[in-house]
Amino acid sequence: MQTEPQYDAIVVGTGITGGWAAKELCEKGLKTLVLERGRMVRHIEDYPTMNDDPWDYDYKGQPSREEIKEQEKQHRTGYVTAKAHRHFFVNDKKHPYNETKRFDWIRGYHVGGRSLMWGRQSYRLSDIDFEANKKEGIAVDWPVRYKDIAPWYDKVEEYIGVSGEKLGLEQLPDGQFLPPMELNCVEEHLKSNIADNYGDRVMTIGRSAHITGTKTFEGRMNCQFRDRCMRGCPFGAYFSSNSSTLPAAERTGNLTLRPHSIVHEVMYDDKTGKATGVRIIDAETKEKFEYTAKVIFLCASAIASASILLQSKSERFPNGMGNDSGELGHNIMDHHFKAGAYGTFDGFEDKYYKGRRPNGIYIPRFRNIGGETDQETFKRGYGFQGGASRHDWEDMVAELGYGKELKEEILKPGKWRMGLNGFGECLPYHENKMTLDYEKLDEWGLPTVTFDAEFKENEIEMRKDMIKQAMDMLKKAGFKDIEPRDDIGGIGLGIHEMGTARMGHDPKTSVLNKHNQIHAVPNVYVTDGSFMTSASCVNPSLTYMAFTARAADHAAKQILKNA
Repeated sequence: MQTEPQYDAIVVGTGITGGWAAKELCEKGLKTLVLERGRMVRHIEDYPTMNDDPWDYDYKGQPSREEIKEQEKQHRTGYVTAKAHRHFFVNDKKHPYNETKRFDWIRGYHVGGRSLMWGRQSYRLSDIDFEANKKEGIAVDWPVRYKDIAPWYDKVEEYIGVSGEKLGLEQLPDGQFLPPMELNCVEEHLKSNIADNYGDRVMTIGRSAHITGTKTFEGRMNCQFRDRCMRGCPFGAYFSSNSSTLPAAERTGNLTLRPHSIVHEVMYDDKTGKATGVRIIDAETKEKFEYTAKVIFLCASAIASASILLQSKSERFPNGMGNDSGELGHNIMDHHFKAGAYGTFDGFEDKYYKGRRPNGIYIPRFRNIGGETDQETFKRGYGFQGGASRHDWEDMVAELGYGKELKEEILKPGKWRMGLNGFGECLPYHENKMTLDYEKLDEWGLPTVTFDAEFKENEIEMRKDMIKQAMDMLKKAGFKDIEPRDDIGGIGLGIHEMGTARMGHDPKTSVLNKHNQIHAVPNVYVTDGSFMTSASCVNPSLTYMAFTARAADHAAKQILKNA
């Protein structure tokens, strides 16, 4: 074991939250070591497929059978293994895990993590979300409320750039927005029809972390509407660690970034009651190192951070660091989706749209927010994402036309088609958990993760309403050939896994306090999806970033106070 020099702070992970922790800590003057288990990815120069066209790939870019065998679990999503971006997702054989029940653990092991491939939808939680557990007697109460996080939402939105429209809704607080992207004609039609037919819901453009308008961002420029985001954006138009927070941290001169560094343990000093640093294995050489610091930020993802803590055993913590409550690894949540409807529209056949907008529509939650919106069959709520486009180029099929007529038909897009896809909240069930299997070790001799989690009756009942309401909205707007959709899949497919080290007031029932600190080890902060006490129904990454910025500010003040 090789011991390295001490740092002020260590950040584990370089994704959405790791990048923010690095930026904030470095800008506050702390010498910060950032550890990433995967390879280096440099902005622009390491995006090998960023300018490729569909015809640059065999088989329209779909993976071969041999390639699928290396990413069988990743392939369940139906899209992450396409050749244009499959290199940003892990090899399942090299990084195995186990399933008591199906769990789709979608991972990217490289500098930037999933901030390179995320969906970029950016929404705030509201007090309806923060208060729900307490009001309903479910799980434990959040130790914070919206007013505690609102200034940090402001800070993050202003820095990353979020385009969107203000709506004035209690259930979806407004933010600091860049100009919204435009809806197309069929989406505008549906929006108008919803406004005419419903008093409890509204449709808007998605709130997306893409730069629009005239505000300038260092090293980044406006979205070019290429919709090749998952390949890495050479314009830095959407927010990623690689184009934004990590360069900001590097500019301070306080950043040390070490890729190929698999953190497997946080070290603990029984005498001081604090963590002293981390132990890592070099992913390439398998050498072992120890790094020490005054404060540790775990930002490795909800599953990876919980795994590190479960492996961090000592006389004080025989079941894993901070696991006095027994909740570490439990309460796994994700969003259930792929429930809704599709329909075609007769009309607007003289209309099309320019560019490939990397964003869809959004219908905010309208269930269980008080009064007539409250439902008897399920708790919490859902929102809809989706969009309209022209599809069905059926006349390109050889049997349907030849010669001049075929060429003419190829140039004509098919009918307009609209999809509404619900994203629903999953309740925090203690029995939804991950554990470590010390009988099945990975290439580096570390235990593999076993998942035992599922969606339950509340989510299934919610999906029935998702489908009914989607079909109803499309029908009232004049859509035809309306088809329901219901494919619940497994937890993890939403790629919003969270809850494994939840926040709470009481150390007996939670892992972290209101500042994201481990109750019993105050110099360890966990700010990825692990801390979530409930899931809300909105995409969670903006919330992760806001809590990370807040926690980094708290940590820096503690260090400076004790200096």
